[in-house]
Amino acid sequence: MPLPPRCRILIFDLGDVLFSWSPVTSTSISPKVLKQFLSSTVWQAYECGRLSEDECYRLVGEKFSLDPGEVRQAIHDARASLQPDDTFIRFIRDLQSEENGALRIFAMSNISAPDYVVARGKPTDWSIFERVFTSADAGMRKPDLCFYKYVLDEIKAEPSSVVFVDDRFENVLAARSLGINGIVFNDVERVRQALRNFVSDPVSRGMAFLENRAGHLESETNLGNNIAENFAQLLILEATRNKKLVNYVHYARTWNFFREEPVFTTDRFPPDMDTTSIGLTVTQPDDHVVQSVLDEMLQYLTGDGITMTYFDAERPRTDPIVCLNVLTLFYSMGRGHELANTLEWVLGVLEHRAYLDGTRYYETAECFLFFSMRLLHKMRDSPLHARLAELLRERVLERAGCAGEALALAMRVLVGAAVGLRMERDLAALLPLQCEDGGWGPSWIYKYGSSDIKIGNRGLTTALALNAIAALQSPQSPPQEQEKEEKERMQEEEEKVKKEGSCTVEITSAPLPYVPVPSALHGTATKLPSLQVRKRRWKGNLIVRAFAKGILAFLCPRNGSRLPKARST
Repeated sequence: MPLPPRCRILIFDLGDVLFSWSPVTSTSISPKVLKQFLSSTVWQAYECGRLSEDECYRLVGEKFSLDPGEVRQAIHDARASLQPDDTFIRFIRDLQSEENGALRIFAMSNISAPDYVVARGKPTDWSIFERVFTSADAGMRKPDLCFYKYVLDEIKAEPSSVVFVDDRFENVLAARSLGINGIVFNDVERVRQALRNFVSDPVSRGMAFLENRAGHLESETNLGNNIAENFAQLLILEATRNKKLVNYVHYARTWNFFREEPVFTTDRFPPDMDTTSIGLTVTQPDDHVVQSVLDEMLQYLTGDGITMTYFDAERPRTDPIVCLNVLTLFYSMGRGHELANTLEWVLGVLEHRAYLDGTRYYETAECFLFFSMRLLHKMRDSPLHARLAELLRERVLERAGCAGEALALAMRVLVGAAVGLRMERDLAALLPLQCEDGGWGPSWIYKYGSSDIKIGNRGLTTALALNAIAALQSPQSPPQEQEKEEKERMQEEEEKVKKEGSCTVEITSAPLPYVPVPSALHGTATKLPSLQVRKRRWKGNLIVRAFAKGILAFLCPRNGSRLPKARST
């Protein structure tokens, strides 16, 4: 799914958007009555130039039982109160400059000729407008569709390239009915955010957000506190592959969630399986270190054979997402079979949708699906891979289009891409959530198990949002191309084997179409192919070597017999 084209034309209302005014006057006419006659058919005819100023005041007086002189004075006072919003007008000018002058700016207002003369006399930057369309000149007014069509024809624009900003919902609705992008002006900060999202590139803005805050992408709680923790930093590193962005404490073996003193919990906070699993998976220390940690993890199982959360038998907590991350580490080291009960439990959680309200430590259903996707990437047992992939595909499809915060939407898009689904509706919901500074909001990912304190990280949300955008921008290859790419990749691996010496060949079967899961920040794709061949240090298993050699010979007859001889150990 290509990103929607950036809009290059902005049309603004004048009153209550670029100018403010007060309905309080020096007359006996109340603000309520003033607003009533400004919405009357008499006033609408006046705005379209079909009545003179004197005729308008006389007819308004007759219709609302008012003295025409008081009507004139009330309008005079309202005109005097008219003030330009120079801050917002300067924002529009800056936005135009940021886009290298590529934006065309117009105004479109229901305003009488005398009132427009008064407005033009107000000192502000009128030069930003290429043209101002008034109802008095056009003889038409909003929300009549003919007025919008007239403006589009005059500026030679396609509706989809235009953003229209107005304080009245009915005017915005009319614009949208013609295919124009509409923003209701009810909160200036929200309007600024929406305008940037319509006209600016989300990827470059998101990358700039991360780079400008490199090393300071701290997590925050729903109480407003920052938390110096390792977990989100590791996930940002995994998503971006950019160490300059993150700040974490590197542990030799087991990892702790906190970088500094623990907060909102006990003074003594033990290392946990969750952070340790992510830390070892992402930083990839020497195999012997990881193997020793796996051995230690096996000492912390419940009576059901399910992985605990902490390296502390006095804290016998369990969480299915923690289990997913531990399983991911075990499968990455070829030892997933040692946690069969844990795997069956998380598959049961997935199958029976036990994750829909989140888990003990994680906030959303998408967190469970996302970390299930990470496990899927590491699985080498083809029957289990197929079972997990099929379930994951069904479950993420069920979530398509559900409401969610930015992080949940990004995770949903990424999981969908990993199992061959293009979650375009969810990406469309994600894009407008980009904040004015280029990042996405924190979105809660995990929480304290014993309280209502939630934790989010804008850096993580932004990194995953960028990867979600990249995932749906990457076209999928047709089946014939996929097969060709697989064979070419395996042949390249074999050539490397011949040059570099002994290695392990790992075969991973996947039942779903080849889909790329790219990262917007490093420009490459983490691929989930139907058959992967990875290099690792050869362990000397002649039977495994013979099996791998036979598989390669079947798929690539000319090169399948060129594996090096295994060393004995």
